[in-house]
Amino acid sequence: MDNIQHPENESCYRSLNVNQGPEKQPPVVNPYLTRVRRKPLPSAGELVEGILKGDVTVLSRAVTLIESLNPQHQAVAQEVIEKCLPYSGNSRRIGITGVPGAGKSTSIDVFGLHVLRDGGRLAVLAIDPSSERTKGSILGDKTRMEKLSQHPSAFIRPSPSAGSLGGVARKTRETIVLCEAAGFDNIFVETVGVGQSETAVHSMVDFFLLIQLAGTGDELQGIKRGIMEMADGIVINKADGDNIDRARLAQAQFRSALHLFPPTASGWQPEVLTYSGYFELGIPEVWDMIDRYFAFVKANGYFERRRLEQARYWMYETINEKLRDHFYSNPVVEKMLAEKEERVLANLQSSFTAARDVLDAYFKELKI
Repeated sequence: MDNIQHPENESCYRSLNVNQGPEKQPPVVNPYLTRVRRKPLPSAGELVEGILKGDVTVLSRAVTLIESLNPQHQAVAQEVIEKCLPYSGNSRRIGITGVPGAGKSTSIDVFGLHVLRDGGRLAVLAIDPSSERTKGSILGDKTRMEKLSQHPSAFIRPSPSAGSLGGVARKTRETIVLCEAAGFDNIFVETVGVGQSETAVHSMVDFFLLIQLAGTGDELQGIKRGIMEMADGIVINKADGDNIDRARLAQAQFRSALHLFPPTASGWQPEVLTYSGYFELGIPEVWDMIDRYFAFVKANGYFERRRLEQARYWMYETINEKLRDHFYSNPVVEKMLAEKEERVLANLQSSFTAARDVLDAYFKELKI
């Protein structure tokens, strides 16, 4: 019997010997493993209470609900936002952008530590680019902010863009409200990189900082009118060692370019400074510029006017997003879109008349 089960024990295989295993095999699942029950969804009141106490664990859970696509989570999140709204608005919101590799995360690390030396609390909201193929994100910004991520007064929250920039921007705007209610008086919003995301982030911050590089051979190419017009301050990173002269040359070029633009709505003349995030050189000067900006716009009333404009902007953006979602989730529209798409691709109907037919059917469905 033993040889039938283990032919390798036959005499011709004397060098091998396999022992009979136990007849009763142990269970695959660890018998000592206890199932971890998922915590019940906290109420909006419980979340608000924890947020107002400054509990970052509760704050993180509330932000997760904001980012969730679950309707139940969204309902709780919106209630939390409404209840936190009266406690928000007491922070300095600073957007930070720049080309990939400009040193945004390193700069935020040293800028944040400089701010926290004077007291207060800092929240960093980093929008992490998602893969267009897998929709996944590395969410590695926190690992590049080594010192800041260990600071007890700092809260770092990376969020995936997930291919929907408008949705991420709205959720970031809502997260700012919760962070302010939790007592964070300085908020950094780091963007994906120079591109479409800047417009969305500009609409939710008070100061917009553009980080540039020198010595890469594209100083003039980096002067993009749209980004330059949004920037309240331009800083040239990696101004150290052999790169100092190139940084100063780039500084002069950016200053010359700024004089060609019309005056800003705030009346503030954007400044151009050089610094080194890695060697922590010129950091106080950059922050002094930001302090001067806030003093300037609060004195002339632009700060409050800008906040009101942003609130109005996000109201209309939310309306547009909800209308778009309602349109595409309509069963009649879903069915008709597939049919019209086939006709357009077969060159049997123009794109414009196909779109008009779908919209007419949608409005008819709503009895408008």
